Amino acid sequence: GEFDLAIGVSHPAMARFRQLAQRSGRLDAETLAESDANLLDKLRLKDGAYFKRATALLFAADPQRFVTGAFVKVGYFQTETELLYHDEVEGDLFHQAQTTLDLLLTKYLKAVISYEGIVRVETFPVPRAALREAVLNALVHRDYAVTAPVQIRVYEDRLRLWNPAVLPEGWTMDTLLGAHSSSPYNPALANAFFRAGEIEAWGRGVERIFAACEAAGSPKPVLRYEPNDMWLEFAFDPAYLKVLRAGQKQAEQVEVLVAPEVTEQVTEQVTEQVERLMNVLGDQTLSLQALMQALGLVHRPNFMALYVRPALGAGLVQMTVPEKPNSRLQKYQLTALGRQWLNKDRP
Repeated sequence: GEFDLAIGVSHPAMARFRQLAQRSGRLDAETLAESDANLLDKLRLKDGAYFKRATALLFAADPQRFVTGAFVKVGYFQTETELLYHDEVEGDLFHQAQTTLDLLLTKYLKAVISYEGIVRVETFPVPRAALREAVLNALVHRDYAVTAPVQIRVYEDRLRLWNPAVLPEGWTMDTLLGAHSSSPYNPALANAFFRAGEIEAWGRGVERIFAACEAAGSPKPVLRYEPNDMWLEFAFDPAYLKVLRAGQKQAEQVEVLVAPEVTEQVTEQVTEQVERLMNVLGDQTLSLQALMQALGLVHRPNFMALYVRPALGAGLVQMTVPEKPNSRLQKYQLTALGRQWLNKDRP
């Protein structure tokens, strides 16, 4: 498919790619300093005078205008047919990969919290590295001629990822699961993701998913291929499910007994960081950016892990757009319980 550069390329997407590629060191500074058109040419995204369809997938603000079905659908299912909530992730492929991963880790998968010494450890039912690799694999190697989106179905005890796929001529499941030469279905996409440092040596994605699960002691994922359909299923660890269900039971009992009331249990969850976050919030409703600025913090992952998620988990802080955790309009405010806790020691 041909693609007109003038109407399609998103400058933020190009800027983000340059930043990633600079960090990965897989494109020299000279190439990165070139014009958008020349950089795309160097990434082998040009076919004669025209740009390839891959250019739209990688760098268009809305690839769906050019490639139908180029998005990700995520849903949480109570049973095979009963959908509780869902999201659709659109935008260029680098954005889709990052946003899908964030969405799964913040909204769809519940972490079990434990402490090693004083360090809070969050264990997800699918190792983060395996999940990241699986999402990248689905987006980079899928068959974009099929107009269905990548689909991720999350259940209480497993996560299943589907993408349309075509295996190279003569390949079987054994080829895919073994060490194999790389013949990516979308070489231009794979090359761009490789240069950006998002994927490692080509042809090792499946191997890395299995290795990440093994390293984390998680159940071995199951990969199934039928013509045009690639399924990858992660079963959750029984030990994780046991802890999660026990936690839910406990939470239900606590809820029945206590209307918003500051219990010792709540007080235990207020770490120094959560308290600082609550003090900054006070009666205001603030964005993530504003909160980080007020606290003088710059590292977003740490801020999320140490301040925001524990405060949300303890029911002390809430989102203004809870159904879309990654909405750019997202802001945070104290809950009734949070306000009560903050005022409890004050006259």
